[in-house]
Amino acid sequence: MASSTPRAAAVAGVLVTVVAALYGLHGAAAQLCENYYAETCPDAYDIVKKVLIEAHQSDERIYASLIRLHFHDCFVQGCDGSLLLDSVPGMQSEKDSLPNKGSARGFPVVDAVKEALEAACPGVVSCADILAIASEISVVESGGPSWGVLLGRLDGKTSDFTGSGNLPAPFEDLATLQRKFRAVGLNGDVDLVALSGAHTFGRVQCANVADPPADRLYNFSGTNMPDPTMDSAYRAFLSQRCPRNGDSRVLNDLDPTTPDTFDNHYYTNIEVNRGFLTSDQELKSSPLAQGTTAPIVDQFASSQDAFFASFAQSMINMGNIRPVTDPSQGEVRKNCRRVN
Repeated sequence: MASSTPRAAAVAGVLVTVVAALYGLHGAAAQLCENYYAETCPDAYDIVKKVLIEAHQSDERIYASLIRLHFHDCFVQGCDGSLLLDSVPGMQSEKDSLPNKGSARGFPVVDAVKEALEAACPGVVSCADILAIASEISVVESGGPSWGVLLGRLDGKTSDFTGSGNLPAPFEDLATLQRKFRAVGLNGDVDLVALSGAHTFGRVQCANVADPPADRLYNFSGTNMPDPTMDSAYRAFLSQRCPRNGDSRVLNDLDPTTPDTFDNHYYTNIEVNRGFLTSDQELKSSPLAQGTTAPIVDQFASSQDAFFASFAQSMINMGNIRPVTDPSQGEVRKNCRRVN
């Protein structure tokens, strides 16, 4: 217990930063609340949780997949459930864009959640809120922190295929990632590092480490050499998993130490140059990281409490990106795949 005082101070420092960021998000925090469904659908959280736990029994990846859906939804025209819409004549879905097609998954589970909620309280819980609730449950069920999920989003009526092409990408450098986070009102240091910590669970395809444009194993930055920031033993391991010109779809653990547990090992891996994605290792190894993101990585690697506190707040921050709350601009979809 002797170390609790400096740890608490570190956590407090992180929270001061992220809370300040929260109140800059277009005033969105004031529009949403934790008890939004207290009267209209009081069992909403438990209904979502039941479906997710059942889904996880046959799909150990589902928790990581669901939090990724929330992330990819919120970064494109706000947290409005637009990612969930299927393509229709005149509107191509975000699902079909390069960052999502073939990798975004979990849509049938969202459908199952929606069906259960519609049976209990028809026309009440939005698809955008389902993603927010499912993300928190996914983290908690994997050993991570809980937080008060702010609710009250409506579902948007459009999908932005072009906009989704500008999602933060796994092969991008730190400057680009910071710019994209700031563009949606998030903090380019704390929120970026904290939300990247979701890579402490889940799987990723070989394409993201062995193929262009990343190609960290064989031709990094056109050098015909591996990425020099990658630990040599880890590189040898990945080269066996992802041989040159091999199957790009082979899945790998983002966190090779505890792949299905939500903990701070993502950061301890980065500390020893075992970040899988370029975007992971950039947080520590980029020259730009010194004095910006690297000290935060150090803090989270040494204190899981600090990471958990910051991650919870950053998820709230992200969930407040341009929520639709005006009934003239949004709706509660009956089916998450299409507008009413």
